[in-house]
Amino acid sequence: MVFREPVSIDALNALSRGNMLEHLDIVFTAAGEDWISATMPVDARTRQPYGLLHGGASVVLAETLGSSAGNLCVDTARQMCVGVEINANHIRAVTDGRVTGTARALHVGRSLHVWEIGIVDEQGRRVCASRLTLAVVPRPGAA
Repeated sequence: MVFREPVSIDALNALSRGNMLEHLDIVFTAAGEDWISATMPVDARTRQPYGLLHGGASVVLAETLGSSAGNLCVDTARQMCVGVEINANHIRAVTDGRVTGTARALHVGRSLHVWEIGIVDEQGRRVCASRLTLAVVPRPGAA
């Protein structure tokens, strides 16, 4: 198990209140020993002007999942994970429904994490393939 303790989906969703995640209706749905998943609607909040899921919205979902997963691996009283690089390949267009992203650990080190995030449509077809690199840094104000 890469996470420091069992993952609480309720706790993750509580952290989503009052920020971009709530605005975009990103909802954490499941977790395993080395992965977490969340969904996001394809609607007016997440579509680009041509009616397709905005690539930037996919990246928001990917970074949300990877950063959340990374922070589940560290002592959050002393450390935090911050994104230093993300890439995304947009593979399939989506016009409605919900997409589901799943972040899986590729590398969880003391100072660097790499997470792979796959996003699929409601039929399970790959929409986006993303990879996120996180730096593990001291939490501001931590002793």
